[in-house]
Amino acid sequence: MPRNLILSGGVAHDFPATSAALAGVLAEIGVESEITEDVAGALAAPAPVDLITVNAFRWTMDGDDFEEERDRWRFETPDSVRRTLLDHLARGGGLLAVHTASLCFDDWPEWAEILGGAWRWGTSYHPPIGRAKVRLGAGHPIVDDLAGFEVTDEVYTDLDVLPDVEPLAYSGDQPLLWARTVAGGRVVYDALGHDTRSYGNPMRRALLRRAARWLLGS
Repeated sequence: MPRNLILSGGVAHDFPATSAALAGVLAEIGVESEITEDVAGALAAPAPVDLITVNAFRWTMDGDDFEEERDRWRFETPDSVRRTLLDHLARGGGLLAVHTASLCFDDWPEWAEILGGAWRWGTSYHPPIGRAKVRLGAGHPIVDDLAGFEVTDEVYTDLDVLPDVEPLAYSGDQPLLWARTVAGGRVVYDALGHDTRSYGNPMRRALLRRAARWLLGS
């Protein structure tokens, strides 16, 4: 049974609920998930896993936002975390990054290069959560033969996306989903997933299952 480590926790989102929902989706294809908010501890000397999932909002919090949450959630990315994630990819492991993962580890520039994009404070934003139409591309097993759909979610807008990224899903002209090979491993970023309404959508669940299968090479 493939093993998945879900890195969770942070502000402004119900991460316990969304991480549990994500684990439930992946269990449908036989993936066993462990969920932790101890990001540094879990990656300090981790047992080998097939998949690492980032469903978290963990960054340096150097701005004025969320000041009251800083003592609990401020995160500076230690060398052990960087090394473990790079070693995981080098072994051919999969990395699934969802929603706020693009805001994580902002003191580690290589993280944006791994994901293929990042949230930029002062530039990136999102409209209020609501119904969004998702248009799917083609030519990749994650999206082939699936139809577009509507989902209740946040649409991340004006992310800083690398030029070599080929999006697999859009809302309007905003890229929502892409897959890439990095440092010997496979990476998927899915910008959706603000709350459990997103994880309850059958088409998004299908995309997540397909993403996990691709990341696991199955």
